[in-house]
Amino acid sequence: MEAVAKLNNVPTSARKMRMVADMIRGQRVNRALNILKFESKEGAARLEKLLLSAIANWQSKNEDERLEDADLFIKSITVDGGRMLKRLRPAPQGRAHRIRKRSNHVTLVIASKNEAAVTADVVEEVINETENN
Repeated sequence: MEAVAKLNNVPTSARKMRMVADMIRGQRVNRALNILKFESKEGAARLEKLLLSAIANWQSKNEDERLEDADLFIKSITVDGGRMLKRLRPAPQGRAHRIRKRSNHVTLVIASKNEAAVTADVVEEVINETENN
């Protein structure tokens, strides 16, 4: 079972947030939380909170399963550019320079490794049955 968490209009550039997202992509949830907790970049605190939200979403979907037995990992994390605020800054000789204040949207998907193995086994069984028939 998968769980999704989204974070919209984060007031940092997508490029800076992608640097942090690349560190935790594909990691197990416990390891990713440790990485984010001790990372000094600004986006790490926001991603840590988002990851905790995704875990809570997973728990609400799977109330009968234990979190420790699920073996959760980060299936995908995407960082897209968001809305851009445009401002003007005074420049010499009566000119103006445009300032672009960027934002981003983050989408985080976590899944259980146990379930991924089960679905892979089911796919193999279906392939074997079609080959035998």
